[in-house]
Amino acid sequence: MFPANAVYLIDASVFIFRAYHSVPISLTDADGYPVNALHGFGRFLGDLIEQMRPSHIAVAFDESLRQSFRSKLYPPYKAHREPAPAELRRQMALCRQLCAALGIAHFASTEYEADDIIGTLAYKMRTQGKCAVIVTRDKDLAQLIGPEDHYWDYIGETRYAYAQIAQRFGVHPERIADFLALTGDAVDNVPGVPGIGKKTATTLVHHFASLEDLYENIDRVLKLKLRNPGFVAGQLRDYRESLFLARRLTGIACDMQLDVSLESLTCRAPRLDVLNAFYDSVAFGRLLRNQAERIVEKYRSPPNAVAA
Repeated sequence: MFPANAVYLIDASVFIFRAYHSVPISLTDADGYPVNALHGFGRFLGDLIEQMRPSHIAVAFDESLRQSFRSKLYPPYKAHREPAPAELRRQMALCRQLCAALGIAHFASTEYEADDIIGTLAYKMRTQGKCAVIVTRDKDLAQLIGPEDHYWDYIGETRYAYAQIAQRFGVHPERIADFLALTGDAVDNVPGVPGIGKKTATTLVHHFASLEDLYENIDRVLKLKLRNPGFVAGQLRDYRESLFLARRLTGIACDMQLDVSLESLTCRAPRLDVLNAFYDSVAFGRLLRNQAERIVEKYRSPPNAVAA
Protein backbone atom coordinates (compact mmCIF):
# COMPACT_ATOMS: atom_id res chain seq x y z
CA MET A 1 0.00 0.00 0.00
CA PHE A 2 0.97 3.63 -0.30
CA PRO A 3 1.92 5.90 2.62
CA ALA A 4 -1.00 7.35 4.55
CA ASN A 5 0.26 10.91 4.01
CA ALA A 6 0.34 10.65 0.23
CA VAL A 7 -1.20 13.19 -2.12
CA TYR A 8 -2.55 11.46 -5.24
CA LEU A 9 -1.67 13.46 -8.37
CA ILE A 10 -3.50 12.25 -11.46
CA ASP A 11 -2.45 12.70 -15.08
CA ALA A 12 -5.94 13.04 -16.58
CA SER A 13 -5.13 12.73 -20.30
CA VAL A 14 -3.87 9.16 -19.96
CA PHE A 15 -7.20 7.97 -18.61
CA ILE A 16 -9.43 10.16 -20.78
CA PHE A 17 -7.79 8.95 -24.00
CA ARG A 18 -7.90 5.34 -22.85
CA ALA A 19 -11.60 5.63 -22.06
CA TYR A 20 -12.30 7.35 -25.39
CA HIS A 21 -10.79 4.41 -27.27
CA SER A 22 -12.08 1.61 -25.05
CA VAL A 23 -15.63 2.61 -24.07
CA PRO A 24 -18.15 2.36 -26.96
CA ILE A 25 -18.77 5.73 -28.60
CA SER A 26 -22.43 4.73 -28.80
CA LEU A 27 -22.70 5.86 -25.17
CA THR A 28 -24.34 9.26 -25.58
CA ASP A 29 -26.22 11.89 -23.62
CA ALA A 30 -29.85 12.92 -24.23
CA ASP A 31 -28.77 15.16 -27.14
CA GLY A 32 -26.82 12.41 -28.86
CA TYR A 33 -23.33 13.66 -27.92
CA PRO A 34 -20.79 10.95 -27.04
CA VAL A 35 -19.96 10.68 -23.33
CA ASN A 36 -17.89 7.50 -23.51
CA ALA A 37 -14.61 9.14 -22.44
CA LEU A 38 -16.39 10.96 -19.63
CA HIS A 39 -17.98 7.76 -18.36
CA GLY A 40 -14.70 5.82 -18.48
CA PHE A 41 -12.83 8.63 -16.75
CA GLY A 42 -15.54 8.86 -14.09
CA ARG A 43 -15.37 5.12 -13.51
CA PHE A 44 -11.59 5.32 -13.12
CA LEU A 45 -11.77 8.20 -10.62
CA GLY A 46 -14.47 6.48 -8.61
CA ASP A 47 -12.57 3.19 -8.56
CA LEU A 48 -9.41 4.91 -7.36
CA ILE A 49 -11.18 6.84 -4.61
CA GLU A 50 -13.21 3.84 -3.51
CA GLN A 51 -10.11 1.62 -3.42
CA MET A 52 -7.63 4.03 -1.80
CA ARG A 53 -9.78 6.55 0.05
CA PRO A 54 -7.10 9.24 -0.39
CA SER A 55 -6.92 12.09 2.06
CA HIS A 56 -5.65 14.49 -0.62
CA ILE A 57 -5.98 14.38 -4.39
CA ALA A 58 -5.59 16.58 -7.47
CA VAL A 59 -6.16 16.07 -11.19
CA ALA A 60 -4.04 17.78 -13.85
CA PHE A 61 -5.38 18.46 -17.36
CA ASP A 62 -3.63 19.51 -20.57
CA GLU A 63 -5.25 22.70 -21.82
CA SER A 64 -3.32 23.36 -25.05
CA LEU A 65 -0.15 21.50 -25.99
CA ARG A 66 0.57 23.85 -28.88
CA GLN A 67 0.67 27.01 -26.79
CA SER A 68 2.91 25.83 -23.97
CA PHE A 69 6.25 27.41 -23.15
CA ARG A 70 7.94 24.41 -24.80
CA SER A 71 6.28 25.19 -28.13
CA LYS A 72 7.63 28.73 -27.86
CA LEU A 73 11.12 27.36 -27.25
CA TYR A 74 10.85 24.83 -30.08
CA PRO A 75 7.84 25.20 -32.45
CA PRO A 76 8.03 21.60 -33.75
CA TYR A 77 7.42 20.31 -30.21
CA LYS A 78 4.37 18.00 -30.43
CA ALA A 79 3.36 19.85 -33.62
CA HIS A 80 3.03 16.57 -35.53
CA ARG A 81 0.20 15.37 -33.31
CA GLU A 82 -3.27 15.51 -34.76
CA PRO A 83 -5.63 17.70 -32.73
CA ALA A 84 -8.17 15.86 -30.63
CA PRO A 85 -11.51 15.38 -32.40
CA ALA A 86 -14.29 17.75 -31.44
CA GLU A 87 -16.27 15.09 -29.57
CA LEU A 88 -13.24 14.33 -27.41
CA ARG A 89 -12.45 18.00 -26.72
CA ARG A 90 -16.03 18.47 -25.56
CA GLN A 91 -15.69 15.51 -23.21
CA MET A 92 -12.42 16.81 -21.79
CA ALA A 93 -14.29 19.91 -20.64
CA LEU A 94 -16.95 17.65 -19.12
CA CYS A 95 -14.25 15.69 -17.28
CA ARG A 96 -13.21 18.89 -15.55
CA GLN A 97 -16.85 19.51 -14.64
CA LEU A 98 -17.01 16.00 -13.24
CA CYS A 99 -14.02 16.73 -10.99
CA ALA A 100 -15.83 19.84 -9.74
CA ALA A 101 -18.98 17.82 -9.08
CA LEU A 102 -16.92 15.26 -7.15
CA GLY A 103 -15.30 18.05 -5.15
CA ILE A 104 -11.84 17.14 -6.45
CA ALA A 105 -9.20 19.84 -7.02
CA HIS A 106 -8.30 20.11 -10.69
CA PHE A 107 -5.88 22.29 -12.63
CA ALA A 108 -5.09 23.28 -16.21
CA SER A 109 -2.91 25.91 -17.87
CA THR A 110 -2.42 27.27 -21.39
CA GLU A 111 1.29 27.87 -20.71
CA TYR A 112 2.20 24.69 -18.85
CA GLU A 113 1.41 21.03 -19.39
CA ALA A 114 -0.20 18.62 -16.97
CA ASP A 115 3.27 17.25 -16.19
CA ASP A 116 4.36 20.67 -14.95
CA ILE A 117 1.23 21.03 -12.83
CA ILE A 118 1.91 17.65 -11.23
CA GLY A 119 5.57 18.55 -10.69
CA THR A 120 4.68 21.85 -9.07
CA LEU A 121 2.08 20.24 -6.82
CA ALA A 122 4.47 17.47 -5.80
CA TYR A 123 7.17 19.94 -4.80
CA LYS A 124 4.74 22.21 -2.96
CA MET A 125 3.30 19.31 -1.00
CA ARG A 126 6.76 18.07 0.00
CA THR A 127 7.31 21.34 1.82
CA GLN A 128 4.26 20.43 3.91
CA GLY A 129 5.42 16.93 4.78
CA LYS A 130 3.45 15.11 2.09
CA CYS A 131 4.73 12.58 -0.39
CA ALA A 132 3.23 12.05 -3.85
CA VAL A 133 1.64 9.12 -5.61
CA ILE A 134 1.77 10.07 -9.29
CA VAL A 135 -0.94 8.21 -11.18
CA THR A 136 0.01 7.89 -14.84
CA ARG A 137 1.85 5.70 -17.30
CA ASP A 138 3.84 8.52 -18.89
CA LYS A 139 7.57 7.81 -18.49
CA ASP A 140 8.37 11.55 -18.35
CA LEU A 141 6.67 11.85 -14.96
CA ALA A 142 9.02 9.29 -13.42
CA GLN A 143 11.61 12.08 -13.14
CA LEU A 144 9.50 13.59 -10.34
CA ILE A 145 9.72 10.62 -8.02
CA GLY A 146 11.56 11.40 -4.80
CA PRO A 147 12.66 9.03 -2.02
CA GLU A 148 9.20 8.97 -0.41
CA ASP A 149 7.12 9.07 -3.60
CA HIS A 150 5.55 6.41 -5.80
CA TYR A 151 4.85 6.11 -9.51
CA TRP A 152 1.59 4.24 -10.08
CA ASP A 153 0.84 2.82 -13.50
CA TYR A 154 -2.81 2.30 -12.64
CA ILE A 155 -3.67 0.76 -16.01
CA GLY A 156 -0.77 -1.68 -15.89
CA GLU A 157 -1.41 -2.39 -12.20
CA THR A 158 2.23 -1.76 -11.34
CA ARG A 159 3.75 0.52 -8.72
CA TYR A 160 7.30 1.80 -8.45
CA ALA A 161 9.00 3.33 -5.44
CA TYR A 162 12.02 5.58 -5.86
CA ALA A 163 14.52 2.71 -5.73
CA GLN A 164 12.63 0.80 -8.43
CA ILE A 165 12.53 3.57 -11.04
CA ALA A 166 16.02 2.79 -12.35
CA GLN A 167 15.05 -0.88 -12.75
CA ARG A 168 12.00 0.11 -14.79
CA PHE A 169 13.34 3.03 -16.85
CA GLY A 170 17.09 2.37 -16.88
CA VAL A 171 18.21 5.48 -14.99
CA HIS A 172 17.43 7.16 -11.69
CA PRO A 173 14.58 9.71 -11.60
CA GLU A 174 16.95 12.69 -11.41
CA ARG A 175 18.54 11.68 -14.73
CA ILE A 176 15.49 10.77 -16.81
CA ALA A 177 15.29 14.24 -18.39
CA ASP A 178 18.99 13.97 -19.40
CA PHE A 179 18.40 10.50 -20.81
CA LEU A 180 15.43 11.67 -22.88
CA ALA A 181 17.37 14.67 -24.16
CA LEU A 182 20.20 12.41 -25.35
CA THR A 183 17.96 9.92 -27.13
CA GLY A 184 15.28 12.33 -28.26
CA ASP A 185 11.62 11.51 -27.98
CA ALA A 186 9.74 10.83 -31.21
CA VAL A 187 6.40 10.85 -29.40
CA ASP A 188 6.87 14.49 -28.37
CA ASN A 189 9.02 15.45 -31.39
CA VAL A 190 12.00 16.26 -29.16
CA PRO A 191 15.35 16.30 -31.00
CA GLY A 192 18.11 14.20 -29.53
CA VAL A 193 21.67 13.51 -30.58
CA PRO A 194 21.58 11.52 -33.84
CA GLY A 195 23.14 8.10 -33.45
CA ILE A 196 22.75 7.95 -29.68
CA GLY A 197 20.26 5.30 -28.66
CA LYS A 198 19.01 4.10 -25.32
CA LYS A 199 22.01 1.87 -24.53
CA THR A 200 24.57 4.59 -25.24
CA ALA A 201 22.52 7.21 -23.41
CA THR A 202 22.27 4.95 -20.37
CA THR A 203 26.04 4.49 -20.35
CA LEU A 204 26.64 8.23 -20.59
CA VAL A 205 24.18 9.01 -17.80
CA HIS A 206 25.80 6.44 -15.54
CA HIS A 207 29.31 7.79 -16.12
CA PHE A 208 28.66 11.54 -15.91
CA ALA A 209 26.91 13.45 -13.14
CA SER A 210 25.14 15.84 -15.51
CA LEU A 211 25.19 17.05 -19.11
CA GLU A 212 27.48 19.86 -17.99
CA ASP A 213 29.84 17.29 -16.47
CA LEU A 214 29.71 15.34 -19.73
CA TYR A 215 30.90 18.30 -21.78
CA GLU A 216 33.53 19.34 -19.24
CA ASN A 217 35.01 15.85 -19.54
CA ILE A 218 34.11 14.99 -23.13
CA ASP A 219 37.41 13.21 -23.76
CA ARG A 220 36.45 10.58 -21.18
CA VAL A 221 33.79 9.37 -23.63
CA LEU A 222 36.59 7.91 -25.74
CA LYS A 223 37.49 5.54 -22.90
CA LEU A 224 33.99 4.19 -22.33
CA LYS A 225 32.87 0.76 -23.48
CA LEU A 226 30.76 2.00 -26.37
CA ARG A 227 30.34 0.61 -29.86
CA ASN A 228 32.04 3.60 -31.48
CA PRO A 229 33.17 6.06 -28.81
CA GLY A 230 34.83 8.36 -31.32
CA PHE A 231 31.60 8.75 -33.24
CA VAL A 232 29.64 9.34 -30.02
CA ALA A 233 32.05 12.04 -28.84
CA GLY A 234 31.90 13.71 -32.24
CA GLN A 235 28.10 13.71 -32.29
CA LEU A 236 27.98 15.15 -28.80
CA ARG A 237 30.28 18.00 -29.86
CA ASP A 238 28.33 18.68 -33.06
CA TYR A 239 24.90 18.61 -31.41
CA ARG A 240 25.68 20.33 -28.13
CA GLU A 241 23.24 23.21 -28.69
CA SER A 242 20.48 20.84 -29.79
CA LEU A 243 21.06 18.64 -26.76
CA PHE A 244 20.70 21.47 -24.26
CA LEU A 245 17.57 22.67 -26.05
CA ALA A 246 16.16 19.16 -25.79
CA ARG A 247 16.99 19.15 -22.08
CA ARG A 248 14.84 22.26 -21.60
CA LEU A 249 12.00 20.40 -23.30
CA THR A 250 12.30 17.12 -21.41
CA GLY A 251 12.64 18.63 -17.95
CA ILE A 252 9.43 19.17 -15.99
CA ALA A 253 8.84 22.66 -14.61
CA CYS A 254 8.14 22.51 -10.88
CA ASP A 255 7.91 26.24 -10.20
CA MET A 256 4.54 27.27 -11.61
CA GLN A 257 2.63 30.03 -9.87
CA LEU A 258 -0.16 27.90 -8.43
CA ASP A 259 -2.35 29.27 -5.66
CA VAL A 260 -2.81 25.99 -3.80
CA SER A 261 -2.77 24.79 -0.21
CA LEU A 262 -2.84 21.37 1.35
CA GLU A 263 -6.38 22.05 2.54
CA SER A 264 -7.52 22.78 -1.02
CA LEU A 265 -6.47 19.26 -2.09
CA THR A 266 -8.45 17.52 0.63
CA CYS A 267 -10.56 14.65 -0.71
CA ARG A 268 -13.98 14.39 0.91
CA ALA A 269 -17.16 12.48 0.26
CA PRO A 270 -18.95 14.01 -2.73
CA ARG A 271 -22.27 15.78 -2.36
CA LEU A 272 -24.67 13.35 -3.96
CA ASP A 273 -27.18 16.05 -4.94
CA VAL A 274 -24.54 17.95 -6.92
CA LEU A 275 -23.07 14.82 -8.45
CA ASN A 276 -26.43 13.33 -9.40
CA ALA A 277 -27.46 16.60 -11.03
CA PHE A 278 -24.34 16.39 -13.18
CA TYR A 279 -25.03 12.74 -14.00
CA ASP A 280 -28.58 13.71 -14.96
CA SER A 281 -27.20 16.29 -17.40
CA VAL A 282 -25.16 13.65 -19.23
CA ALA A 283 -27.76 10.86 -18.96
CA PHE A 284 -25.70 8.50 -16.81
CA GLY A 285 -27.42 5.53 -15.23
CA ARG A 286 -26.96 3.79 -11.90
CA LEU A 287 -23.40 2.45 -12.21
CA LEU A 288 -21.51 5.61 -11.23
CA ARG A 289 -24.28 6.77 -8.90
CA ASN A 290 -24.08 3.51 -6.93
CA GLN A 291 -20.33 3.89 -6.74
CA ALA A 292 -20.69 7.45 -5.43
CA GLU A 293 -23.02 6.22 -2.71
CA ARG A 294 -20.45 3.62 -1.65
CA ILE A 295 -17.76 6.31 -1.54
CA VAL A 296 -19.94 8.47 0.70
CA GLU A 297 -20.39 5.56 3.09
CA LYS A 298 -16.67 4.84 3.05
CA TYR A 299 -15.82 8.42 4.02
CA ARG A 300 -18.34 8.29 6.87
CA SER A 301 -16.45 5.42 8.48
CA PRO A 302 -13.06 5.81 10.24
CA PRO A 303 -10.15 5.54 7.79
CA ASN A 304 -8.26 2.29 7.68
CA ALA A 305 -4.58 2.37 8.59
CA VAL A 306 -2.43 2.42 5.48
CA ALA A 307 0.98 0.84 5.64
CA ALA A 308 3.99 2.91 4.67
